[in-house]
Amino acid sequence: MTTAPEKLDAPKLPKRFYEQVATAPVEGGYAVHLDGRALRTPAKAVLAVPDESIAAAIAAEWAGQKDVINPASMPLTRLVNSALDGVSREPVETRAEILRYAGSDLLCYRSEGPASLVALQDAAWSPLIAWMQERFQARFVLAEGIVHVEQFPETIEAVDAALGELDILRLAALNTITTLTGSAILAVAMLHRHLSAEEAWAAAHVDEDYQIGLWGEDEEASARREGRWSEMQAAALVLAARG
Repeated sequence: MTTAPEKLDAPKLPKRFYEQVATAPVEGGYAVHLDGRALRTPAKAVLAVPDESIAAAIAAEWAGQKDVINPASMPLTRLVNSALDGVSREPVETRAEILRYAGSDLLCYRSEGPASLVALQDAAWSPLIAWMQERFQARFVLAEGIVHVEQFPETIEAVDAALGELDILRLAALNTITTLTGSAILAVAMLHRHLSAEEAWAAAHVDEDYQIGLWGEDEEASARREGRWSEMQAAALVLAARG
C-alpha cells in the first residue's frame, strides 16, 4: 500500500523587523532606508535608483508590509533587485533575450480560426505591426498557426535600434514586459509611449480573454494573471519615471 506524499510546507516569511521607511538621496540617485539603514539587494548592494519616484514606490511597498515581509507583494522591489544583481552583470545577454522574442513575437502568430478570434487578433495586433514598419522600418512576417517563421535579420536590427540606449533599470523593465507578454513589439510600443500598460496587457491577452469569454475564468489562473499584472505595472512605472 502506498501513501500519498506529504505536502511540503510553504517557506515561512520573515517577520517585519523595522518601524520607519524613508527615501534618502545618495550619490547618483535615491536609496530606501529602513529605520535609517539603507535597504540592500540579495547580493548586498545598496538598493539605489536614479529616480525619486521609483524610490518612493519601493518605500511604499516596504511600508505596506504588515507582520511579515512577503516578496510576492513587492514587484517593484523584485524588479530593481533583478536589475542591480542580475541585469547589470549581463546587459548584453538581457538585450539579446528581448531580440529573441522579436524573432518569434506573439503578434506575428495568428489563429487559423474561428473567424471571431482571427478578427480580434487582427484588430489588436495588425495596427502595431504597421506602426513598427512605419516608425522603425521593422517589417514582420506573419504566420497562421504555430509553425515558426523566420524574421528578416533587418527586422531584428530595426527592433534593436528602436530599443536605443538603455540604462539598467529600463533594460530590466523592458525584459520583464517582453517575457510577460511574449512580445518585443509590445515592449517597444510601451517604451515609446505608443501604448499604455493597460493597452499592451489587453493586446497580449487577446487569446486568453477569448477563451475566458467562452469557458469562464479559472480561479488559480486568475490569481496568476493578477500577479503578472502587478509585475507589468512595476515595469511600466520604471519606464514612465525614466522616460
